[in-house]
Amino acid sequence: MMVVGIIAVCVVIAVLAFFLPRFSRRPQNGTQRTLGLGSRAGSKAPGPLGRLFSKPFRSSSRAVGRSGSAGRRTRGKLPF
Repeated sequence: MMVVGIIAVCVVIAVLAFFLPRFSRRPQNGTQRTLGLGSRAGSKAPGPLGRLFSKPFRSSSRAVGRSGSAGRRTRGKLPF
């Protein structure tokens, strides 16, 4: 269920970054901040479990950042 939610967030951020690049920064930063909280909470587990629990949040945050930058980069390549 979480995977579907992250995919949906990435799509929304990418579309927002394409159509409104200036206004896509705050939702992207807010999403990454929220995922960072999950990553920090998961990393508090002892030993290898900490890395295991925080990894989904780190990779999801990275995916959100990449989708936002890809939308803005694509918008920048348009001729108009």
